[in-house]
Amino acid sequence: MKFALANARKTMKDKILISFFFNARGEDLEKSTIGTYRSLLLQLLERLPHLQSVFDTSGFSASSTGAVHRWSTEELKILLEDAILSLGGSSVICFIDALDECAEEQIRDMIAFFERIGELTLSSGIRFLVCFSSRHYPYITIKYGLDLVLEGQEGHTQDITNYLECELKIGQSKIAQQVRSELQEKASGIFMWVVLVIGILNKEHDGGRIHALRRRLQEIPGDLYELFRDILTRDSYNRDELVLCIQWVLFAKQPLSPEQLYFAILSGVEPDAVASWNHDEFTKDVIRRFILDSSKGLAEITTSKLQRVQFIHESVRDFLLKDGLGSVWSDLRDNFQGQSHERLKQCCLNYISADDVACFTTSVYLREALPRDAFNKIITNNFPFLEHALCNLLYHADAAELYGFTQIDFCRNFPLSHWIKLNNLFVKDSLFKHTEKMSLLYLLAERNMANLIREVYRSPLSYLEVGNELYGPPLFAAMATRSKEAVNVMENVLVNLSPGSRSHESDHQCLQDQSRIQSFGRFFKFPHRRTVLSYLAEIKDERMFAFLLDTGRLDVNEKDRDGQTPLLWAAEKGCETIVRLLLEVDTVDTDVNDTNGQTPLSWAAEKGHDKIVELLLKTNKVDVNTQDQSKSTPLSWAARNGAKDVVKMLLDTGKVDVNAKDQYGQTPLWWAARNGYEAVVKMLQPSSKLPR
Repeated sequence: MKFALANARKTMKDKILISFFFNARGEDLEKSTIGTYRSLLLQLLERLPHLQSVFDTSGFSASSTGAVHRWSTEELKILLEDAILSLGGSSVICFIDALDECAEEQIRDMIAFFERIGELTLSSGIRFLVCFSSRHYPYITIKYGLDLVLEGQEGHTQDITNYLECELKIGQSKIAQQVRSELQEKASGIFMWVVLVIGILNKEHDGGRIHALRRRLQEIPGDLYELFRDILTRDSYNRDELVLCIQWVLFAKQPLSPEQLYFAILSGVEPDAVASWNHDEFTKDVIRRFILDSSKGLAEITTSKLQRVQFIHESVRDFLLKDGLGSVWSDLRDNFQGQSHERLKQCCLNYISADDVACFTTSVYLREALPRDAFNKIITNNFPFLEHALCNLLYHADAAELYGFTQIDFCRNFPLSHWIKLNNLFVKDSLFKHTEKMSLLYLLAERNMANLIREVYRSPLSYLEVGNELYGPPLFAAMATRSKEAVNVMENVLVNLSPGSRSHESDHQCLQDQSRIQSFGRFFKFPHRRTVLSYLAEIKDERMFAFLLDTGRLDVNEKDRDGQTPLLWAAEKGCETIVRLLLEVDTVDTDVNDTNGQTPLSWAAEKGHDKIVELLLKTNKVDVNTQDQSKSTPLSWAARNGAKDVVKMLLDTGKVDVNAKDQYGQTPLWWAARNGYEAVVKMLQPSSKLPR
């Protein structure tokens, strides 16, 4: 496909070429259709800038396409479809490689999408062609298209012949020619088998064993998977390094650089040897040879600018995941994935706990003498695996928990203070640094470690504890970072606290609805002057307030740092639903004072929230003549602001003091007259108070 694309670029100058190569060994965007759509759309917009108008015609505002916007697959499909249908006279050819390296359900959906695009462009006279490539599995039928099976083509056999002539370096003797002929016949058209066998035979030849080449070739299994098994079991030398190398390439969350992989393996097989990287002794060439030897040639270093280690072919990954190393070594047969994540977790922990790491990163001299960026560069240069270990330690622990390796002791003994200090060194924006008193639960929530939260932290109150971190309580941290699985775990625990409550009558997804996603984002900052319920009342989040109130674990009368309770905030902000919910709680203080002496009734009267005033008066638990620090009564506030409906309700109680004076000696009537509220003045005139 790479050759086809390169050739098209040379011969199709009049056409626009776009492409996407799936990479199962890469980052998430490299192995998902959401990455495909983003890449293809970007390429189209770069080559045809006028297509950027699709953002307007598709209803995407500038705010929805900002830096923190998280694209959904459906949004991208809409934009890509609109862009393709707006091509006009432009001719576009799209190359998409390695469908087998993406999840099958995503690929089937993508094929259906492009089939529909094909029908639309054909009927519109738009020239849009797509070329897909994939291994035979999974097989996906394409309704309209031409199929080409590569190994069935005549040129494929010649390609193998050419490769043998170029790469099999065993001379031109009679034996060498026989080996070439037998090798091509035994390959049965499997190019990857040829690549691996050439490496084995070249090694035999370099050792002076020309006489043994044919025998060695006969011993090599003709089946590709059997060949992998043969490579792995050929000798038991450095078996521990081999297993750990395979585990890292298989299960690392992000592909590792050669230097990272070298120290990752070292931290597992020789943790006491972990030290600052000596570039003179452990050169890049030494590391390259170490990886080649540790993986027995099954892993390679990419040639890209940012080098990463990956398997030489996706068939290696398939063999290891389907058959597993358990078919090779019996001790790895049971729960291979769980064993692997547990071991990788330990590698990360060993590395960040190394004495050299602690000594180097806490160097006062370096931190004071160098700018921050320079200091971080020095850390990375000396400890290339450190940032990866910090970021992925909890990831592997969470995965190990999922596969049955309990992490209770790990969490209990987690070096949180040490982790915080190290991690803060790599945080570029000080806004996202953690404080020294951050809880481990907050970190787990922020990092979406749902399995650890589920098994280790079962106390619902801890989800709502407001510390000093950016997002406040752990629950809000999970919501702000879109940690859906962590939110689900905590939400389910909270729901189960009160069977039969309003929460159970809902769809159990109140923490993740679309409107709330807009409120809680990466740059959300919890106002630490508030309590959880006070904050929700202040922003009038009725559904989440009801959800957390139903747990019965939060103090409805707790005051925040401004002396406000949830009821005071709800009364001030006019949130009738929250006021109703609070008044249903027997213990709620309906006549509580804030730091200014105002009560919920006083706030509701001042703001003219007549429905809330009515609710509060019906309780018969409020003092209608309460005075705040300025000696203003609810009637005084209502009259001052012209809230005639509130004034009428207060007067109808028959208990209100219409002549009450504030600190300035002014009555409600005086305030209504001063501010020109004629209707209120008429209501407050002495004659209007005579019995009817």
